[in-house]
Amino acid sequence: MPELRQNFFTKEWVIIATDRAKRPEDMVVHHPAKNVAHYVPTCPFCPGNESLTPPEVLRADGAGGNGWKIRVIPNKFSALARDQQPDRTIHRSRRTINGFGVHDVIVETPDHAQVMALMTDNEVVDLLRVYKARYSALSLDPRIAHITIFKNHGRDAGTSLEHPHSQLVATPVISAQVRQRFHEALRHYDDFGICMFCQVIEEEIAEKDRIVLLTDNFVAMELFASPAPFSTHIYPRRHMANFGDITEPELADLGRVLRAVLGKLYHGLENPDFNFTIRTAPAECVGVKYFHWYLSVIPRLTRVAGFELGSGMFINTVLPEAAAEFLRKVKIEQATGQGA
Repeated sequence: MPELRQNFFTKEWVIIATDRAKRPEDMVVHHPAKNVAHYVPTCPFCPGNESLTPPEVLRADGAGGNGWKIRVIPNKFSALARDQQPDRTIHRSRRTINGFGVHDVIVETPDHAQVMALMTDNEVVDLLRVYKARYSALSLDPRIAHITIFKNHGRDAGTSLEHPHSQLVATPVISAQVRQRFHEALRHYDDFGICMFCQVIEEEIAEKDRIVLLTDNFVAMELFASPAPFSTHIYPRRHMANFGDITEPELADLGRVLRAVLGKLYHGLENPDFNFTIRTAPAECVGVKYFHWYLSVIPRLTRVAGFELGSGMFINTVLPEAAAEFLRKVKIEQATGQGA
């Protein structure tokens, strides 16, 4: 029978459509074969074309200082302007803020054809290290209220340029969606004296049904009320409200876990389009006991339609328990030369 499940963190309801449930393997994406060049002369992110982008704000040098391996540059078509001040205007029911903000592009590799799922663990760790460095630097700016780090992979995920890249957007306000998560987390802590994320992590590790991957520092799992097939969350097992609090050993472990999760999706579902984002507390909330940062990976296997837009309620046709079991069985050692 169909089942409605409630997201413990947001209180949103999800329909698990068991009567039309699909097997996980039925969600495999069959992209037409495409040969991607390792270098494209017209690509602004390829080595040698640095003049086609704004001046970089951060770079990680290649081995022996030979070229670069990661670049952070301002988005040439930024959604926000970093040379403004976030001045507020309130007129009756209308509120505006000057369009201040930071919109960076993180060029993940010099290789135009590389995908994160096929990187080495160390390459993913280097990228996460750059994420953290840029996050920590921008968190010191008192004008910035919240920072979102995210990646779009594939056309259905919103990618406009093929060369592998991530993005960072820092805004002078906190969105209503983020505030809702904070409100629910604080209310739970006030009622029960425990972080709701820590509670779920402990329960899920004990039950094991929705666990994809478990290490000493992180757990990757499907949500009990997953809004879409194979939506996978990666949580630090140590309570941390802010991504900037991650230690170097934890960063190394997160790189291995993220690479493994993306590898399982890549090989198990044949390279689906996906988004991932790091959901973290604002810098002003460092150390709070009620919120817990995490990394969310959402493969774009289904489309949002009229019901979802009209109700705010999602329909998931793959049981989260079945999705977790499927991903646990995907072996990526042969393809990457590394254990998962």
